[in-house]
Amino acid sequence: MKTVQTKASDIKHLWHQIDVGGKTLGRVATGIATLLMGKSKPYFVKNMDCGDFVVVTNVSKIVATGNKLKQKIYTSYSGFPGGIRKEALGDLLQRKPTEVIRRAVYGMLPKNKLRDSMIKRLYLYKDAEHPYKDKLKKYD
Repeated sequence: MKTVQTKASDIKHLWHQIDVGGKTLGRVATGIATLLMGKSKPYFVKNMDCGDFVVVTNVSKIVATGNKLKQKIYTSYSGFPGGIRKEALGDLLQRKPTEVIRRAVYGMLPKNKLRDSMIKRLYLYKDAEHPYKDKLKKYD
């Protein structure tokens, strides 16, 4: 048996649709991150982008367990004195629900040069409508 190196021509980017309505945030984010990295593929290598395209629908219906809606705080800092902004998970879900999943998945992707190309293949939609229905196929 011989180990074969993965080439860029061997990589196939498939399309997946995930309906997250009523599902837990962290559990969904780990599954999405795995698909974006391509870790479930037999030809996965860390130094190449082997992942798939992921279309996530019904993002506004995601569920957070416990008191996370009030206690989980997202912070951003502008770099200027007094420029720190804080926002609770519940407030961010109402204002921009797609950003909650994007941040969760972004933190689970590898911290290297491939991270930006992986997150670009993530498409988030608040409801069930999206323009990529023709790209999604049934895979056996």
